[in-house]
Amino acid sequence: MTKTILITGSTDGIGKLTALKIANDGHVVILHGRNSEKLENTLLEIKTASNNQSIFGYTADFSDLSSLKKFTSNIIEKHDSLDIIINNAGIFSTSTPKTKDGYDVRFSVNFFAPVILTSTLLSLLKKGHNSKIINLSSAAQATISLEALKGNETLGMQQAYAQSKLAITMWSFYLAKIYPSINTIAVNPGSLLNTKMVQEAYGQFWSSADKGVQILYDLALSHSYKNISGKYFDNDKGAFGSAHADSYNDEKIEELMKVTTEILRNSNLNY
Repeated sequence: MTKTILITGSTDGIGKLTALKIANDGHVVILHGRNSEKLENTLLEIKTASNNQSIFGYTADFSDLSSLKKFTSNIIEKHDSLDIIINNAGIFSTSTPKTKDGYDVRFSVNFFAPVILTSTLLSLLKKGHNSKIINLSSAAQATISLEALKGNETLGMQQAYAQSKLAITMWSFYLAKIYPSINTIAVNPGSLLNTKMVQEAYGQFWSSADKGVQILYDLALSHSYKNISGKYFDNDKGAFGSAHADSYNDEKIEELMKVTTEILRNSNLNY
């Protein structure tokens, strides 16, 4: 069965490679990129390489959360349903650590944007077949400072990234509980994969990007993961495993989602 799959952050790295692998199977693939020219080039490249014309793309800068309104409106207008969302877009190092709204850019791109995007597109997911949400987590996870989440505390690069990745993991488990008809999985695709983000941050890598591509492809499309939800896949170990302890603390998850909802509503983002 042909599926419709949205992959954020799909003009680079494992997002782009995963999009190509899925496109090769003939599925409908929706790409996302921040730069319109780069997105157009990626669209053409994947269409040509896969001989699949059912490839679409829309732009949004996830550090500017207001840009998500047009992005999600385009998807709702042009697509009747979604089967899978892969929230892959992420940021680690940056010369502008604060967004125009005063939030750490890691929280904006790695957590707030997926929350807004996925919540807005739930109506399409509910029309999909065996719908699934795959959220990119990381081996780096750290207890969240709610003051930092609100933009009231400045974090270092490593801490901001690790906290944002715990946030998306906790949210994944939250989604699995409140939307049992949609399978939600958080995944560490592999530590220090050979991607642009890793090279810019560390100047070295441990594993090929293909390692991350394969697990995203398998989680999205393999029957082996068809009915699995509310779990964390650690691709460093090649198996489901334990995320940070806070991910299993219902009180902390409830508090995170309460504060997140307040932040997004106060930002007039119609969340």
